[in-house]
Amino acid sequence: QVQLVESGGGLVQAGGSLRLSCAASGSIFSIDLMGWYRQAPGKQRELVARITNPGIIRPASTHYADSVKGRFTISRDNAKNTVFLQMNSLKPEDTAVYYCNAEGSRVEGRVMYWGQGTQVTVSS
Repeated sequence: QVQLVESGGGLVQAGGSLRLSCAASGSIFSIDLMGWYRQAPGKQRELVARITNPGIIRPASTHYADSVKGRFTISRDNAKNTVFLQMNSLKPEDTAVYYCNAEGSRVEGRVMYWGQGTQVTVSS
């Protein structure tokens, strides 16, 4: 199994920045995709950003929700098995619990793992 531990959340003013980190441990060899989701009170959990492992013929690819595109940047440090989410120009609507996730292929098929979440609060 894979364990994911998020850090970097906190309280910031609108327009500020935060950098979230997610460290993966365990059976990390099975992971080929990592990302961030968020869930605000009374809302469904939604995908924020994700990043794939680099392949032989292409670099890692990224995907962003329209609501964060241009403000958030996802990256990863493969040597440290860590994914980051740099969040700039934060808005009050970004307030949510942010969850790290990891996905990979195992003999059972595609498997997803989740962190416990880190709170991000943006004040106006």
